[in-house]
Amino acid sequence: MTATDRSQELINVAAQAAAEKLAHDIIAFDVSDVLSITDAFLIASAANDRQVRAIAEEIEDKLREELDVKPVRREGEREGRWILLDYLDIVVHVQHSEERSFYSLDRLWKDCPELPLPADALATRNRPEGARTDAAGNAVAEDES
Repeated sequence: MTATDRSQELINVAAQAAAEKLAHDIIAFDVSDVLSITDAFLIASAANDRQVRAIAEEIEDKLREELDVKPVRREGEREGRWILLDYLDIVVHVQHSEERSFYSLDRLWKDCPELPLPADALATRNRPEGARTDAAGNAVAEDES
């Protein structure tokens, strides 16, 4: 069994939204062969709690606007260190860099196939963790103050 076309569509929109808010190290795994509760995981990181929240909000907004879906469950918003968005077909994990390193979901799911991502999301794998953002999580050029 592999992730459905619908799951891939959700992953693509969510990954693009995360990339637009400067998430780093975005990756998606097809977990459909090992989990019966969902098809895919999307994992993204941010350098601070505010950016974690901004990324999760952008993902929610884009999935609602473009695909008319809302998460059935959202966890971790208050702490802002690891926000989980459950869309049934996919589960999105937006983690603070420290949580990502500690819990190492990438290592846990490394035997599952990676799903293709939009170019902007793939480019985040080389994005420095400390990339500058404004209060809303938008990219800020180094020379802007």
